[in-house]
Amino acid sequence: MSHYQLDARRMLCPMPVIRTQNKVKTLHVGDTLEITCTDPGAINDIPAWCRINAHKFIDYRQDGDEIILNVEVGEG
Repeated sequence: MSHYQLDARRMLCPMPVIRTQNKVKTLHVGDTLEITCTDPGAINDIPAWCRINAHKFIDYRQDGDEIILNVEVGEG
């Protein structure tokens, strides 16, 4: 299992989710992805995308205007 990072800063909805989806397609089950973005909508959008696509939303934190979300790739 590997850990990857995705920079989705300065992108507005739906781009953080689209970039996450495209990156996850290149990863393996069990890999983790850290998404850094500035769109506050991603706090709701990425966990919802995970539920729909059978991935595990781990957590998120905020650091100033940046939002860092962590996802584990599932069977989806």
